[in-house]
Amino acid sequence: MQTHTGNVVRTASTSSQPNLRRGTAADLSAVNAVIERAVMAWKLPERVKRLALPMYLYSAHDLEHVEIVIAGNGAVGVLGFAAWEPAIERDCAQGRRGLQLHGIYVDPDQQRRGVGARLLSAAAAAAREQGYDGLLVKAQADAEGFFAAQGLQRLAVEDIRRDYPHRFWLDLTARQAA
Repeated sequence: MQTHTGNVVRTASTSSQPNLRRGTAADLSAVNAVIERAVMAWKLPERVKRLALPMYLYSAHDLEHVEIVIAGNGAVGVLGFAAWEPAIERDCAQGRRGLQLHGIYVDPDQQRRGVGARLLSAAAAAAREQGYDGLLVKAQADAEGFFAAQGLQRLAVEDIRRDYPHRFWLDLTARQAA
């Protein structure tokens, strides 16, 4: 069970579920280490991964614009994290308002254990709490299967010069009505 109140995610802790909490500047070293391990596991040429990596890393300045939620436990520390900020409306499905998920990064050694799904749920809860219609994801190609399996809908590329090719939308208005 989790609730998302006042920028803090509270979870009922079980032995198999990581705790979720808001990330701070003190977490950036661990967050960036998870990003590095995750990016280096992508199915891309090594040179491309090395050149792209600095663009994915977070700094303290980023925390002024982006909310980060950490999934962790005492034994391993940061298992993964999710980061988001308000999306540009023209990027969202049908002109709706949404939060843009910058990414869900899970340490490769911790993948396929529900950490990513838990972080996606935290992002969706934040979007609902803040009155958004949905969650926008601009996914890395390797992550498309994850987002499709989680029920997100692929958005069509309408402008190839502008639209990211791997965009997904989680409609939160349909889930609220159900």
